[in-house]
Amino acid sequence: MPDGSATAHLYRPKLATILAEGYGLSALRQDAMAGLTVAILALPLSMAIAVASGVGPERGLYTAIVGGFLVSGLGGSRYQVGGPAGAFIVLVAATTARFGVDGLLLTVLLSGIMLTLVGALRLGSLIRHIPHPVTVGFTAGIAVTILASQLKDLAGLSLAGPEPGPVVPKLMAIGHALPTVNPAALGLGVAVAAAIFLIKRLRPNWPGMLLAVAAGAVAAWALHLPVSTIGSRFGGIPHSLPWPHPPRFSWRLLVQVLPAALSFTLLGGVESLLSATVADRLTGRKHRSNMELVAQGLANVPSAFFGGIAVTGTIARTATNIRAGARSPVAGMLHPAFLLVFMLVTATLASYVPMTPMAGVLVAVCSNMAEKADFARLLRDWRSGAVLLATFGLTLARDLTTGIVAGCALAAIFWAAQRWRAGSARP
Repeated sequence: MPDGSATAHLYRPKLATILAEGYGLSALRQDAMAGLTVAILALPLSMAIAVASGVGPERGLYTAIVGGFLVSGLGGSRYQVGGPAGAFIVLVAATTARFGVDGLLLTVLLSGIMLTLVGALRLGSLIRHIPHPVTVGFTAGIAVTILASQLKDLAGLSLAGPEPGPVVPKLMAIGHALPTVNPAALGLGVAVAAAIFLIKRLRPNWPGMLLAVAAGAVAAWALHLPVSTIGSRFGGIPHSLPWPHPPRFSWRLLVQVLPAALSFTLLGGVESLLSATVADRLTGRKHRSNMELVAQGLANVPSAFFGGIAVTGTIARTATNIRAGARSPVAGMLHPAFLLVFMLVTATLASYVPMTPMAGVLVAVCSNMAEKADFARLLRDWRSGAVLLATFGLTLARDLTTGIVAGCALAAIFWAAQRWRAGSARP
């Protein structure tokens, strides 16, 4: 199985390698079709992730357009597609709630610098060796946390106060708000999520998320359903990219957001290399892990300048890119170009999209994120099960960083104990 180890030390973007080998019109046509396919998937998904992260939907599009272009253009993977990722929802939402948008943008900028340094110092191999039960555990924990965060919009609930961040208090607040459920919103959200699952099962090559969200918006408009929309909550989305400007800076704010930036860096490195490894499995290629981390870091810096949120490699969009016939990083670079066109043309229409279908999209994302088969398989062995449950539980109860650190520490203890027993058994 390729893991990039043979080329992990190389600092040469895959795009440069492709162009040196020769790139023709036939490859460009295939890349254009793949880029269009990914853009159709990324349009509703980028907005949904941004909304779930506690910021406006336009920031998800800025991230996908600016960051996505640089991830593919500078990265060490031939097929990697970058943009906002569901795994970051919890971190972005917590950072925004605590420090505001200015603090979030400074966090994204800092994490970009850190990721660049991690790749430049050739530490990509360390991230690749995080135990599998840890990655499955924190991914499942994030999926559950995201699902809990979508229940309010999915059911159209009205909470008595601000929505709590931790999962258990959040569920308690949602339980108290159940009498305020909006049947129209709940029915529409469940229908959108069910349509996404059904389309994926029956027509896997169709853009299920976009079709389901569009159908939900048409149904809400035609039936005059009493549901909130992107326009009513956020005032719509802009018709173009904003002018870049640096995030607000102060030494006090820098010190405050530093722990969050470290969490962004850790998750961004893990997610991007996991996505690149999945691409390797699907294609038989090998990514350049350190170049990939440098590219992820360099993509996050301008994302912060344009008002975007965290950028990382995304498994679903990368896999879609491969299945759509991508030949090179050009496909990943064309996907943000198509997204920009979509934003210019459909910004007014996006204002009419109800919030509850966006929650339905995230419900589907949570189901795809949670590696249910791997979770069940790892529980069969008590050591891997213990690491898995420790990571999963602490990610839910505390935060992502605590879950990853605890899971890695427990895995290291089990490994050391096993080596010690093996050494003691020798004559």
